[in-house]
Amino acid sequence: MRKSFTALALAVGLATPALADDPDSLVTVVTSDQPQVQLMSMVLTHAAIDKGHAARILLCGAGGDIALAEAPESATAPQPPRDASPQGLLKAAIDKGATVEVCAIYLPGKGADESVLMEGVGVAQPPAMAEAMTAEDTVVWSF
Repeated sequence: MRKSFTALALAVGLATPALADDPDSLVTVVTSDQPQVQLMSMVLTHAAIDKGHAARILLCGAGGDIALAEAPESATAPQPPRDASPQGLLKAAIDKGATVEVCAIYLPGKGADESVLMEGVGVAQPPAMAEAMTAEDTVVWSF
């Protein structure tokens, strides 16, 4: 039992500083089509921004749908307990300075161009995104 507790304490000790000690950046990757998962990804990203971390949000596959100007209802419908929506919190993250991009293959896969995206959302360039995700001072969260 003591070994398990020690292992857990070490794991927590190693994991907790990941955003607490000062990596400068966070990349949140959202691929889920589940509104609750999309919303929680935005809630946690906001918490990191509020702690002073720069945030970059990468939306791929079904996760990209929350960035559409005409997003599906699942992205815009308010959810309990605070009546927030994934897209509403995405817009708020942009207002707080987050960089938001859809995957480079998202729009071609939809047969669309950037005009279908909401204001403030761009298209990720793979080399730049790979650099951001592998930077020593970056934490990557995937939902």
